[in-house]
Amino acid sequence: MRTADAVIIGGGPAGLAAALALYDGGVTDCLILERESSLGGILKQCIHDGFGLTRFGETLSGPEYASRFIDEVEARKIPYITDTTVIDITPEDDSAEYKIVSAAHTSGLIKVRARAVILAMGCRERTRGAISTPGTRPAGIMTAGVAQAYVNLKNRAIGKEIVILGSGDIGMIMARRLTLEGAHVQAVFEVLPYASGLPRNIQQCLNDYNIPLYLSHTITDIRGEGRLTGITVAQCDERFAPIPGTERDYECDTLILSVGLIPENELTSAAGAVLDGHTKGAVVDEFCQTTIPGVFAAGNVLHVHDLVDFVSLEAESLARGALRYLKEGSLPAAASPIVCGANIGHTIPQHVSAAGDFNLSFRVTRPMKNAVLSLTCEGKEVLKKKFRRAIPAEMIQLPVKASLLTPGKEITLSMTEAN
Repeated sequence: MRTADAVIIGGGPAGLAAALALYDGGVTDCLILERESSLGGILKQCIHDGFGLTRFGETLSGPEYASRFIDEVEARKIPYITDTTVIDITPEDDSAEYKIVSAAHTSGLIKVRARAVILAMGCRERTRGAISTPGTRPAGIMTAGVAQAYVNLKNRAIGKEIVILGSGDIGMIMARRLTLEGAHVQAVFEVLPYASGLPRNIQQCLNDYNIPLYLSHTITDIRGEGRLTGITVAQCDERFAPIPGTERDYECDTLILSVGLIPENELTSAAGAVLDGHTKGAVVDEFCQTTIPGVFAAGNVLHVHDLVDFVSLEAESLARGALRYLKEGSLPAAASPIVCGANIGHTIPQHVSAAGDFNLSFRVTRPMKNAVLSLTCEGKEVLKKKFRRAIPAEMIQLPVKASLLTPGKEITLSMTEAN
């Protein structure tokens, strides 16, 4: 058993940013636990640029972005343990003050007694099983993240004739990467009537390389015994059901799935934190505190972000809340729920104390033009803002002043298109 003021679970962009902010805020007794053999998280395999514009004011590759934080962690001598999987978070003797974090390491079981726990485990990809794609189960079918690891970390060719299902950002980035490696990416198919990734990736990764994107399309059959030999694709109706007579066959040896990300929430749930049915991450307040006092969450374990810069900024905001918790022993009660109104998919936070100004992150449920955002409290509109466009792929940030709200009263966020 060892002790620490704060334990950070995950050494990716969220965990590293939180650790640094805690240390610089005066909490030097903290410990990072990382499952992989080195710090950095998924950024280690993201060799493309485009990271860091918001956080650092310059464009960086994934490894470069991670190194900015890793170098600072090393400089401050913040302790960390790699090759460690956290398996449990429990209260100490039913006390809310201390938590026991149990982790499996090659040397045996590690237990840490901590006042605050930071959840920063990131997210994972949805697989073929998660979307129930029919057909045989040959080799040559993998998620976009696995394909990225094979190509960028192991220098392995994964196939010659490629088809991608889903227009997630990693899938589109891999369409470009595989094209540059000499493979033929035939097309990207998306079941939704709009792309699920960022517009810049549609342009830079697909359009610039003449890779077609077919919306409202899905795979209806997979063929191949030992190795994938082909797929069948069909158009979909508004209920995502294949339309008979629209089927088309494609010969290919590799199918890449880019069909969404899910927060790594098993540990969060096992600890007893309430999960949000839409984000699949924890329900949090404006301090990023979960429903368990002293347990905080930020980054992709909380909700899937569009930019890694926002992951780090959110984790730094979390650290400010955790610092206050460690100093005062508690945080103001979150008595004002935030309700998702028209065209709002989810918000972070989901409830607030309204004791101070905070940042509200949210996504819309469909693409919108000339949209009007409305924030109401007790049925009275307290904030209104216009947006030229809003799309589900982009997370929107909205600063909210506590003076606009009535503590303890319901808050509703909605967005409509102007006539």
